[in-house]
Amino acid sequence: MEAISQEIQDLSIKSLESTFNKLSNAYKSMTDKGSNTTLVTKRRNAVEVGLESLKDVWNEEGFFYDEEIISTSKDILQGVIPSIEKQIAKAKVGSSQKTLNERRLTALKLAIKSLENRLT
Repeated sequence: MEAISQEIQDLSIKSLESTFNKLSNAYKSMTDKGSNTTLVTKRRNAVEVGLESLKDVWNEEGFFYDEEIISTSKDILQGVIPSIEKQIAKAKVGSSQKTLNERRLTALKLAIKSLENRLT
């Protein structure tokens, strides 16, 4: 992967950790309500794989997933990008929501690139 500044690395890891936590909380809430958790489970797992991939590339923390999980996670993360781009387009300039989603978009794109590199 190309050189990424330490600031972007830190912000990306924090963003993906936050996203993972939000998805974990959503999973718990949905489970408690008896709702279908298939989508949130897939996204949570994909974010976790992407996060661990980035942590391994940048901090050498170890990465132990097989090609099928990597490929599936990459596809799921790519599927989330359009909705985040729509949220960014709707958000007001300078708003915290716009900043949060821009960071999330950057983090997801870096995670996808990291996963793609593991497949080649």
